[in-house]
Amino acid sequence: MNLSSIWNTAYPIIIAILFFEFIVIIHEGGHFVAAKLMKIKVNEFAIGMGPKIFSFKKKETQYSLRLFPIGGFCAMEGEDEESEVEGSFSSKKVGARIFVVVAGALMNLLLGFVIVLCIVCSQNLVGTTTIAKFADDAVSPSYGLQVGDEIKNIDGMRIYTSTDVNTGFSRSSDGKVEMIVNRDGKDVTLNISFDMEEYEGHKYINMDFWLLGKEKTFTSVLSNTAGSFVSFTRMVFLSVHDILVGKYGLSDLSGPVGAVSIVSDAVKASLGSMLRIMAILTINIGLFNLFPIPALDGWRFFVLLAEGITKKKLPAKWEYIINGVGLALLLLLMFFVTFSDIKRLF
Repeated sequence: MNLSSIWNTAYPIIIAILFFEFIVIIHEGGHFVAAKLMKIKVNEFAIGMGPKIFSFKKKETQYSLRLFPIGGFCAMEGEDEESEVEGSFSSKKVGARIFVVVAGALMNLLLGFVIVLCIVCSQNLVGTTTIAKFADDAVSPSYGLQVGDEIKNIDGMRIYTSTDVNTGFSRSSDGKVEMIVNRDGKDVTLNISFDMEEYEGHKYINMDFWLLGKEKTFTSVLSNTAGSFVSFTRMVFLSVHDILVGKYGLSDLSGPVGAVSIVSDAVKASLGSMLRIMAILTINIGLFNLFPIPALDGWRFFVLLAEGITKKKLPAKWEYIINGVGLALLLLLMFFVTFSDIKRLF
């Protein structure tokens, strides 16, 4: 294998790893900026994990770059225990602590919005939900779908953007969908059986038509960006719902290894594919961190919210135990999905 082949294999993986590290930096940077705004003492802000490569201290904060690009942290005084030190996290009012806790996830969501904006701006036209034309071998016209139909609903899922159209079709396991379209001002219900394609053991609908694009203006770009961002957000909640109702099992989940593989494949495909996957991932991470799961920011937000309402703090011992159990379960889940990722790769 020559150097060119090695590089062609390695660079998408490197980009994927750097992107995940960038997501972490944005997340921890959100906590850091919020802590500084609330005048909370930050003991260390680190990029990466493991041994320090180099570090420097400015005022009370140690800034460090660590060996492994697999994470990072923002260590605040009094974050995990009571502290009498001036400017500690534990000494601040509930509102200030809530702001700091949710700031990381909010920064991930903001990053997702910016990436979606880049996607929309890079397109020649802004997507709509109206049928523009069909492929030569299209089967959907035989079921009554026509050029000019505006897709309003797919299998009970309300359609607002072109992203929703893709999501609606991706949820069908057999290619059969019920579509409601607006035609000449009237709603028409169609039952269509699309051809299916298979990729890596999963079957997908072959969407045999193109959607109409409209001219880009400031208003249409902003509107489409907001709509697509909401669609990506909705996609995350639909995925969680599908897991909870048993549509997908734990073996269908992807961990860091699988996610790096997905991003690297997207890097090889096109810039648009790469940006789309990156937007989905950063929005996914931002939302997941806000779920009330012990050891995540969402659990701490829930605890702080309860404290604000009841004016009583959860005893430190119980918070430590709950977070410890939550972290152990998350690590166990991470081990399982990472094992499944590696198994799929080989």
